[in-house]
Amino acid sequence: MKLVIADDHTLFRNGLALLLHAQVSGCEVLEADSLDAALAQVAAVPDVQMALLDLNMPGMDGVEGIRRFVAAHPGLPAVILTGAEEPRQIQQVLAAGAHGFIPKSSTPAVMLSAIQLVLSGGTYIPPQMLSAAPPAAVPAAPTGSRERTQSLLTERQLQVLRLMAQGKPNKLICRELNIEAGTVKAHIASIFRVLDVVNRTEAVVQAKELGLL
Repeated sequence: MKLVIADDHTLFRNGLALLLHAQVSGCEVLEADSLDAALAQVAAVPDVQMALLDLNMPGMDGVEGIRRFVAAHPGLPAVILTGAEEPRQIQQVLAAGAHGFIPKSSTPAVMLSAIQLVLSGGTYIPPQMLSAAPPAAVPAAPTGSRERTQSLLTERQLQVLRLMAQGKPNKLICRELNIEAGTVKAHIASIFRVLDVVNRTEAVVQAKELGLL
């Protein structure tokens, strides 16, 4: 895995880089302290797989910086790191094209799970913030279309959904798919959002009606 960490707080940036080096085999981290530096790193290293961007670093200018980064590198997942935890920011960040929103207060395990989720094709939103997020921040799939709904779920999320339909708890899902508890929770939150449901039972019923199971 190769990614860019862009943050003007050297201690945080170096700490996250050390965590990734220690926990992810073969991980290569490129560091930047501004949006311009992050853009330069990605331009110089075309096989970067993800960019972790501080929302308030020099050159970022909030969501305008996200739009600028996405426009320059539309195929590269950009995840926002922020010290703020206001749910309304989720809508702004995702609408600007980001693939995730990670509060800096998150535990190392949650950060790693969030990064793995985005690398697998998902979008990370802190589970505790979903219930408070504005509805427009978490759009549901149009109902009645198996293909359109399935297109909004990653293969890993479909695997989690199938195990949920078998009545397996999170602990067993973690074990069978060899993923962290935080990753499972994030996948389930995404499944609920896409299916426009609020619990496991509704998710399974809706998935069966759409022919996903």
